[in-house]
Amino acid sequence: MADNKLPSGIDRVVGQRIRWRRKELKLTQEKLGELLGLTFQQVQKYEKGVNRVSAGRLFEMSTAMGVPITYFFDGAETFLDHDAGYVAEDGDAIHAPVMTSEILDLIAAFQKIEDQSLRKSLLGTIQAAATAFDGKQQDED
Repeated sequence: MADNKLPSGIDRVVGQRIRWRRKELKLTQEKLGELLGLTFQQVQKYEKGVNRVSAGRLFEMSTAMGVPITYFFDGAETFLDHDAGYVAEDGDAIHAPVMTSEILDLIAAFQKIEDQSLRKSLLGTIQAAATAFDGKQQDED
């Protein structure tokens, strides 16, 4: 049985959403820490999902970052449903997809494109490239 105090998949999703919003606001970990009365190391641990964020702290973050508290859970159902059957080598931990700075930059840039037809075209191109790459990977296996 897992220790209930250990971070879970949802903790990592929440951490990624904290990081994403902080980057959207162009805040450093230090600046966010100052706003919340935390060290940048604690912000870093929350973002990486190493430490759980309490309900009270999450409420403070939502207020400081100008988003509803539900923002931090957006997309979590999809991730948890998709990976519900996944069992990691280290037990029953569910691992969230890694949101690298490159992925966050891509998302931020994509959101700035106001032309819907251009956004659809770019998304189609990226999806086609991903499908082609996935097909090549399977051929190599």
